[in-house]
Amino acid sequence: MTEFLKEVQEKNIGKIEENISIKKYTTYKVGGICKALIYPKDATKLIELLKLLKKYKIKYKILGNGSNLLFSDKEYNGVLIKLSSFDKMEIIGNKIIVGAGYPLVKLSLIAAKHSLAGLEFAAGIPGTIGGAVFMNAGAYKSDMGYIVTEVKVITPDLKIITLTNSELDFHYRTSFLKRNPSYICIEATIKLKKGQKSEIEKVIKDRRERRVASQPLEYPSAGSVFRNPADIPAGKIIEDLGLKGLAKGGAEVSKKHANFIINTKDAKAEDIRNLIIYVHDTVKKEYNIDLKVEQEFVNWE
Repeated sequence: MTEFLKEVQEKNIGKIEENISIKKYTTYKVGGICKALIYPKDATKLIELLKLLKKYKIKYKILGNGSNLLFSDKEYNGVLIKLSSFDKMEIIGNKIIVGAGYPLVKLSLIAAKHSLAGLEFAAGIPGTIGGAVFMNAGAYKSDMGYIVTEVKVITPDLKIITLTNSELDFHYRTSFLKRNPSYICIEATIKLKKGQKSEIEKVIKDRRERRVASQPLEYPSAGSVFRNPADIPAGKIIEDLGLKGLAKGGAEVSKKHANFIINTKDAKAEDIRNLIIYVHDTVKKEYNIDLKVEQEFVNWE
């Protein structure tokens, strides 16, 4: 790792943070120590970084806002990459071309300001554009698959290509990129519709108020833990089993919304994982419903 980091520095790839606490970079506020976090300056530097990672046989992960990840508490013996510098944004008519590191919430508010409708669903999703495309983030019966027309990616053989909406194969909370994580999203083109600014802002305000009233936003969490089955919300299933308020260590099934697991008091990653597994297994046993976990477990092997 020392030689690798020395070369990263020599090539001026971007800012390096060593031995960082992952809990600072995830919304659950859990996770161990990571050897290095690197912020490549641009796509060319990112490709250089990927070449070095391959040369030194070092594992890596692209990290957005850490809003859909559950890292273990053990050391991550690899490199985390943040695309914070990939934050350019341009509006051309009803199209937005935006970098993978741009915050999704911020973009939804800018779209509203420009009277562009279609991103209202994203006003409460605390991720980056890249992360949102990767997992096909959505809410209120809409998602990125409805508005993303194309995405610029770095391929496994380190070429920059453009994938169209149909090639991205968006489905409920998944995409081609999620199934093929060696492709890295660096930019997305989003197509919206012209609308009434006041109406768009009204929808965003209404949904913000509903979120505050129904979700435990005052605690660290990663949003909905389980995908909703076709016919009944996951939260309703969990609530009907009397699991609201169930705690393991510092983790708790939220009393406000049963599909949220919250970090109430310095939870360990294992507390959260154990609670997710317990809820999943209880629902499977009682209702024979196999709830799908939305969050990604990282560094548990």
